[in-house]
Amino acid sequence: MTARQEVLHVRGRILAGAEDVRDELWVLGGRVTYSRPAGAADVRTVQGWALPGLVDAHCHVGLDQHGPVDDATSEKQALADRDAGALLLRDAGSPSDTRWVDDRDDLPRLVRAGRHIARTRRYIRNYAHEIEPGDLAAYVRREARRGDGWVKLVGDWIDRDTGDLAPCWPRWALDEAIAAAHAEGARVTAHCFSEDSLADLVGAGIDCVEHATGLTEDTVPLFAERGVAIVPTLVNIATFPAIADGASLKFPGYARHMRELHERRYATVAAAYDAGVPVFVGTDAGGSLPHGLVAAEVAELVRAGIPPIAALSAASWGARAWLGRPGLDEGASADLVVYAEDPRADVRVLADPRAVVLRGSVVG
Repeated sequence: MTARQEVLHVRGRILAGAEDVRDELWVLGGRVTYSRPAGAADVRTVQGWALPGLVDAHCHVGLDQHGPVDDATSEKQALADRDAGALLLRDAGSPSDTRWVDDRDDLPRLVRAGRHIARTRRYIRNYAHEIEPGDLAAYVRREARRGDGWVKLVGDWIDRDTGDLAPCWPRWALDEAIAAAHAEGARVTAHCFSEDSLADLVGAGIDCVEHATGLTEDTVPLFAERGVAIVPTLVNIATFPAIADGASLKFPGYARHMRELHERRYATVAAAYDAGVPVFVGTDAGGSLPHGLVAAEVAELVRAGIPPIAALSAASWGARAWLGRPGLDEGASADLVVYAEDPRADVRVLADPRAVVLRGSVVG
């Protein structure tokens, strides 16, 4: 006689995609099924609106404002994301070894980009490999092998000689480095605040740009034509005025530039979305920001003018497909979040999950 298995039954509206809405699903053996299991006992029912586990496509587990952190702090960061419903994290650069997270069934899944690669003395101390252009391709190969299909470059940063943001890499170094990453089967993303680095990055074959506040009417079409994604991290861009205030006396040009980028942030994101540039949700948590901000970032995208259903996709089924991870597919790992109300009507619902299910277990 076959032993009967405990089953989770989710009823209401299952938002597996923009056009894929169902009435119920079951979780059996940690996996999604849309067929009622025969002979199921101990059925636990959760009712509401369910989404695939949310995605924070730009965060930093294992990092704080000073550099690498210990495992206990990394655990707290990952748990904060999990409890907010973010069950898939693209760790967009960390100096810490977080492979141990993969052995924890109660922690979100990580897609790592290795450690940041920056120009010498052109990034936050203790964060990155700081190198010169001739070494870029070699370091990219190294981090491609350490990561999970991504490499993270620092594309621009303040140049103290000019007193403003400036590109970090010559075009020839980008050509070599991005080709090396692609040869290793990895995609490349880059931190970019300013305008001047974007055309070279796209021309060299970049796959994604973080922040992308410097997009203009000249570069938006390039991104759309090449399919280069952006992760705007608007909750982080909100800190630009404070950064500018702190730099005003020493670097007034930089401060003015940061304020300008902040002022046009919503218009920049809207223009990119309207042109067909892929946009995904990321918070930049783990530097100066706390983890668990995925709902706030979705709300920011809507505030910028992205339709709610597109913002939900950017944080769930669409982002999962972009990262090569399943959503609420038959037989997929049951990673989902249930809400009391319809997030399509008001994305602010995402801030208050009714139930968080990770690998088939209710964890929050």
